[in-house]
Amino acid sequence: MTTLPGSDAAITLFLCGDFMTGRAIDQILPHPGSPELRERYGVSALEYLQLAEEASGPIPRPVEPAYIWGDTLAELRRVAPDVRIINLETAVTRRDTWLAKGINYRMHPDNIACLSAARIDCCVLANNHVLDFGTAGLEETLDTLEHAGFKTAGAGRDRAAATAPAVLSLPDGGRVLVFAFGSETSGIPRNWAATGSRPGVDLLDDLSERTAREIAARVRAVRRPNDIVVASIHWGGNFDYTIPPHQIAFAHALIDEAGVSVVHGHSSHHVKGLEVYHDRPILYGCGDFLNDYEGIRGYESYRDDLGLMYFVTLERATGRLRRLDLTPTRIRRFQVRRAATDEAQWLGEVLNRESARFGVAVTRRDDDRLELRREAAR
Repeated sequence: MTTLPGSDAAITLFLCGDFMTGRAIDQILPHPGSPELRERYGVSALEYLQLAEEASGPIPRPVEPAYIWGDTLAELRRVAPDVRIINLETAVTRRDTWLAKGINYRMHPDNIACLSAARIDCCVLANNHVLDFGTAGLEETLDTLEHAGFKTAGAGRDRAAATAPAVLSLPDGGRVLVFAFGSETSGIPRNWAATGSRPGVDLLDDLSERTAREIAARVRAVRRPNDIVVASIHWGGNFDYTIPPHQIAFAHALIDEAGVSVVHGHSSHHVKGLEVYHDRPILYGCGDFLNDYEGIRGYESYRDDLGLMYFVTLERATGRLRRLDLTPTRIRRFQVRRAATDEAQWLGEVLNRESARFGVAVTRRDDDRLELRREAAR
């Protein structure tokens, strides 16, 4: 493991890709909402449950809230990260205020214990499903998460709330600031942007240097000495390994201009390459941590059932990367579990192939966990 020089004091963050507890996942939890769908693919979430069972065998229901985490809860206990951040890609609502967008995700609010089971600290909401049931659904989502004790970033009841960071206090008095942004490239409609009088998401105008400078000004306005800053971004299309030049330039600008320590990218539904730039990790696409795609045909080569638990350890004094550990996972029967050896090897090969352009590589250990082998000296 590469260890960067600096202070011994460190902080470890847990990050993962899209956490999609709506639709068929909601149906196996203790308090399923209505299974109604308005998709051209089907009219009931139970159809997705049936597909998964045809592919992998019977799925129990109702399950305990912790069921969906499988043995990754043991992994979280082993690592004991200081902060746990997920991209929650679903509305948490009882509302039937459907938006006509083709695919709508919602989880019943009474199933919020599935997040508490993993002691999640922050739910990023700047994505293309949080407003699937309109502003009423978003407001119920915000109320539910707040009442359950979760911090949120990237969406709010007005623009000021949507653009404010989640402030995660640490026992020693330090803080982690999570800023979350959405990009239209991920399918977020322009009219979902929060305004002075309308709930919505923090939707970026573009990925330009000007936008990066605006974000830098927002960070400077709230940042204190030794704060760790995370920029979480929902960007890019699905099922494509391409990392466009403008995404790379924007991620670099967030580090150079805004002092961001981690760029946490998501939306692609599969793991993408990563970079270490000026001793800061850029996770261009973290894949899906949990979805209900089991049994769906068409994109098998991307292995959207495989994902990673990203454990990012940073120096407290500088925010620089000290180490990056990755635990491979697999979704089966709507439960996330440690991946098998061949699956971990496959993920490692994909990461190495897609990260080679950045001078980054990982190695697989005997326990099937992955670790950063070398970083780009940029």
